[in-house]
Amino acid sequence: MKRLCVFCGSSFGANPAYVKAANDLGTAIAKRGIGLVYGGARVGLMGEIASSVIKAKGEVIGVIPKDLLEKEVAYTDLSDLRVVGSMHERKFLMAELSDGFIALPGGLGTLEEIFEIITWAQLNFHNKPCGLLNIHGYYNDLIKFLDHTVEEKFIEPEHRAMIVIDDDPESLLEKFLIYEPPKVDKAKWVLGMLNHEKAT
Repeated sequence: MKRLCVFCGSSFGANPAYVKAANDLGTAIAKRGIGLVYGGARVGLMGEIASSVIKAKGEVIGVIPKDLLEKEVAYTDLSDLRVVGSMHERKFLMAELSDGFIALPGGLGTLEEIFEIITWAQLNFHNKPCGLLNIHGYYNDLIKFLDHTVEEKFIEPEHRAMIVIDDDPESLLEKFLIYEPPKVDKAKWVLGMLNHEKAT
């Protein structure tokens, strides 16, 4: 694994554990010689993880849309800050540069980013690991909801298994390093959807 993409909040959140997790994850990434790809901001958890990787002498690539750069939230001291035209370009470039994807605690943007990349994995656009760093139980209710979607037959168990979850940065990285994408019979999956449509 050469580079890891981390999605996270532009705020610090209510619990100091979130800031500590961002710093711990950044240090753990750099210690393994893995580069960080992230959204290029200097604020909140985004700034914390970038700073921790830099402090540990690791590689950091920031990717930020021009509109956000002009609002002066960019981490302009980065040696590799890539400015793109739109959020769509940002997500595409981050995906291209990365070999795996982790969501730290964050808001709507973080959720949108990690679920889009998980959807791409479900559609077999990539086979890279995707995971949630569930610090202080931040994602507990979301995990419960994902399990509910499986019970209600909107998500296949194999696709739910693509989401790697841990509450410890080191443990999550270890899971990423040994990750193997679940084997999904796509023909069977599509046939099942078609049969369901016929029955309704």
